[in-house]
Amino acid sequence: MNVVLVIALILAMGATLFALIRGIVIFLKTTKEELNSPEGGPSQSSLKQNKAMMNRVLFQAVAIIIVALLLLMKGNG
Repeated sequence: MNVVLVIALILAMGATLFALIRGIVIFLKTTKEELNSPEGGPSQSSLKQNKAMMNRVLFQAVAIIIVALLLLMKGNG
């Protein structure tokens, strides 16, 4: 069971890193024209950035839960 949790932890950490890098790349591609859009709402780039960062938070939460499970299992064993 520990091996499965460790593999899941590694996958969650990798997904967190991927989402972080993806969000940063989207942020760096944002142009001044997009930021000063007269539409009044958030730009497509802003929405993509927000989604990437929300995914990062989700993957971080999964990783933290897995670490907590591993620590609980270690304490009971």
